[in-house]
Parts: sequence; structure tokens; C-alpha cells
Amino acid sequence: MTTTGTGRPAVEGLRERKKRAMRRQLSDTAARMFLERGFDAVRVADVGEACGVSEKTVFNYFPSKEALLLDRLEATADALRTHLPDPALTPVDAMLTILDGERDGLAQGLAADADRALAQYRKFGDLIRNTPSLRAYQSDIADRFVDIAAEALATRTGLRPDDPEPQLAAAALLGLWRVQFRALRTHVRPGHPLPDAIEAVNREVRRAARLAEAGLATFPAPAKPR
Repeated sequence: MTTTGTGRPAVEGLRERKKRAMRRQLSDTAARMFLERGFDAVRVADVGEACGVSEKTVFNYFPSKEALLLDRLEATADALRTHLPDPALTPVDAMLTILDGERDGLAQGLAADADRALAQYRKFGDLIRNTPSLRAYQSDIADRFVDIAAEALATRTGLRPDDPEPQLAAAALLGLWRVQFRALRTHVRPGHPLPDAIEAVNREVRRAARLAEAGLATFPAPAKPR
């Protein structure tokens, strides 16, 4: 997307809107089909046919079958690149900003027709947990998040991404992401009031964050401009 002279994003063009809409349609259709039939029972070609496009077109949008279901995790990668380099925030506060945004977004998405949405959310989690290729893909994404976080932290310290400090700090921060993921699975379920569940998740993440903050108290300060 191009920008205007003011530095603000230009209006999204028709072509970009169509591509974004097709990407969303493919992902939503794949998720529905996987939940209905099982991940292994649905081919990429089946998803394309349901959306009126070829299998090749699907792969033009998504690098793998697994990405069709888990592609929205890319928003986390973008958030890491945006918030972790911010010198106004400690690394833990930056990570909490990311996690708060993800949790709030999930709560808003589940609020309407909560019982049905919660049942689908649980079914989605079961699908991932019970499908080895999806578990492996999710693990690979988590590893890539650590690399992205290390690169982002290195930019604020003047260190290299493969130096011990950014690597260890990145692993600790992504540990908070894992804590939230597991806490959501524990607390967000049908029959439990959604606001109470979200607050329980928030408390667990904050508990883990206090431990991480203590451990990262000596993380190098942001590099001073030359």
C-alpha cells in the first residue's frame, strides 16, 4: 500500500481490497471445512473449488495447507515488529500490549452469540491439538516469533539478534504468549461467563509477566543515537 505525502496510508485500492477479501474467504472457508470434516479429509483443491478458484490460486495466497488455518497468527508477528522496538516501553510492557490486544480482539469476537462462538473456539483448538501437522506448524511459528522478537529487541539495544541477551529475552517474552494461549484454553469455555474467563486469563498473564520483568530487569537499555 502506498502512502500520501503526509505519511498516512493512502486509500486502499480496489485490487488490494479484492486480494484481501479473497484471502479472508479462502481462510474462512478452509476453517469451516476443516472443522466439519477434519483437517486431513479436506484437500487444498477442495477449498479452492468451494471458493471458485484453482488449487494453484490458493497456494498463491497461502504457502501451505496449514497456513490456511493458522495464517492469522501473522498479526502477532506484525505486532512484535511494531511494539518490541519501542524504547518508551520495557520489553515486558511491550509484550503485554500485544497480548492485551489479542485477548481483547478475541473477547470481542466471542461476545456475540457467545455459547456458539465458544463451542467453535474450543473445536478449533481441538482440531489443532489433534492434528500433528498443525501442531508442528504452530510450533514452527512460535520458533519464528522468537527470532522476530530477538531481531526487534536487538534494534533497541545495538546488539546483534543472535547475541545471548536478545535471544534469552525473546524466549522469555514468547513464554508469556504461550501462557496466554494455554490460559485461554483453560478458562474460555462454554458455561463460563466470558468476562470472568478473560479476567482469569489476564491475571495469569500478569503473574507470569511479573516473573519475566524481574528476570529482564538487567536487559540492556536502548542504544543511544550517535
